[in-house]
Amino acid sequence: MKKLFAVVAAVAAFSANAAETLTVAATPVPHAEILNFVKPQLAKEGVELKVKEFTDYVQPNVQVAEKRLDANFFQHQPYLDEFNKAKGTKLVSVAGVHIEPLGVYSAKIKKLDELPSGATVVIPNDATNGGRALLLLDKAGVIKLKDNTNILSTVKDVAENPKGVKFRELEAATIPRVLTQVDAALINTNYALEAKLNPQKDALAIEGSDSPYVNILVTREDNKDADAVKKLVQALHSPEVKQFINEKYKGAVVPAF
Repeated sequence: MKKLFAVVAAVAAFSANAAETLTVAATPVPHAEILNFVKPQLAKEGVELKVKEFTDYVQPNVQVAEKRLDANFFQHQPYLDEFNKAKGTKLVSVAGVHIEPLGVYSAKIKKLDELPSGATVVIPNDATNGGRALLLLDKAGVIKLKDNTNILSTVKDVAENPKGVKFRELEAATIPRVLTQVDAALINTNYALEAKLNPQKDALAIEGSDSPYVNILVTREDNKDADAVKKLVQALHSPEVKQFINEKYKGAVVPAF
């Protein structure tokens, strides 16, 4: 009987000390890199962080909504709002972490004023990032929109297009692959970094640090107060993470806390 009690006690002790697992979806750069940076800290606090990498902007939300994953880290609030509206999901933001300035890139020209007449320009095909791209082109003087405060602007909202720019809309993740085939492309910083582009040097125009598109940690409503999620939020908002972002990305990614 004493042996039985000893076994039960040992199992109970093991269970009490076992790390809680938190599985988070992320795009590789910089999201997964930032999450991997905080892994050791979370491990000390009893949370085993598992990072599952994705290269698209749909499945991370779908799998969190379906409870196949606990959270994700890849998107900004306008994108989440649009996704929830379109898909009927009820995902929520639990922390703002950083800004990835959207930039205009080209393999053919060095300045935007060199953009030729009839140029082909690629923008993301999702509603929020597409509108964001058009707003940047408006600010850079390439086009004029009917309303340059509307983040959901589409190519149909272009009021003036003096160079007759022809827009192509592609999935954000695929845009770097066609950069050499078009005159210019608007690329999210995470995909620009993956393509070995330097946003601070290679972008012909780029959003400022005042961009409202803060990348957020997202989970389900029923999971937002989970202890492991709160510990992850605390880790992501640490001075160490701010220093990591500043030193590793040198302005291409900007802390938002």
